[in-house]
Amino acid sequence: MVRDIFTIEKESENKRLDVYLCGVYEDKSRSYIQSIIKKGNVLVNEKIRKSNYKLKEKDKVVAFFPPPESLNIKSEDIPIDIVYEDKDVIIVNKPQGMVVHPAPGLYSGTLVNALLNHCKDLSGINGIQRPGIVHRIDKDTSGILVVAKNDKAHNSLAKQFKDHSITRTYIALVEGIIKDDKGTIDTQIGRHPVNRIKMAVVREGRRAVTHFEVLERFKKNTLIKCNLETGRTHQIRVHMAHKFHPLVGDPVYGYKKQRFNLNGQMLHAKELGFIHPTTGDYVEFNSNIPPYFTNIINILRNELK
Repeated sequence: MVRDIFTIEKESENKRLDVYLCGVYEDKSRSYIQSIIKKGNVLVNEKIRKSNYKLKEKDKVVAFFPPPESLNIKSEDIPIDIVYEDKDVIIVNKPQGMVVHPAPGLYSGTLVNALLNHCKDLSGINGIQRPGIVHRIDKDTSGILVVAKNDKAHNSLAKQFKDHSITRTYIALVEGIIKDDKGTIDTQIGRHPVNRIKMAVVREGRRAVTHFEVLERFKKNTLIKCNLETGRTHQIRVHMAHKFHPLVGDPVYGYKKQRFNLNGQMLHAKELGFIHPTTGDYVEFNSNIPPYFTNIINILRNELK
């Protein structure tokens, strides 16, 4: 049983208990949070409360979560692009279309299945579903990802992610022409109030900061570089859609009518930098933009001639 403890700050006063917890646990649905509250697994000041309880400043919230469902995770001989590997970490260039780890209903074909075939020594901190997985990128986002091979490395990397000291640079192609050469988007991101499979800019969300820079402008699109200060679910996709420049090919936040026949959003995790868990040195890794991405860029460039 996992137990998390929170002390409510003034900015979260008067929020519903379930809404607050949905903002904290971005990977859990509101219905799941409400079911946990209904079962008495959430206490406020040592008392069981209902989902609609309005929080007060300095309230102490304790949430108990049952252990995740055990899954039979098998190793699979799936080719993976390993950029770098040592006794502590593996740096992988994940292709578009690959899910990072198994979940109920999806037991094979993931990066974890491939990693188990490649390496038997992976951090066990995140359990059998997510061995070695410190962070994720979306299924249809390609690019660089760090995997921990032992618990020491995992703890070091997790702390750096929590402290926002990790360097994360993404390349994205968005709809429309961005006029400013540089900018920062600083909002609150949480679950969409109606469509729970989506994230949105909402008042009760968690702070999300994206710094962007224009790399190239085309007739109707802009190529940008994004540096993440925080790492919220779908952060770049939500932020750019919020600024009326959704990612090209995004099936959730993008235009309904897409010009190109794509398998997902044009978003690539290009660079990842962190302090190595053992050496203490800053290391940085890069991955090439995949062919499908460069092909679209070349088409757009040719239209300018």
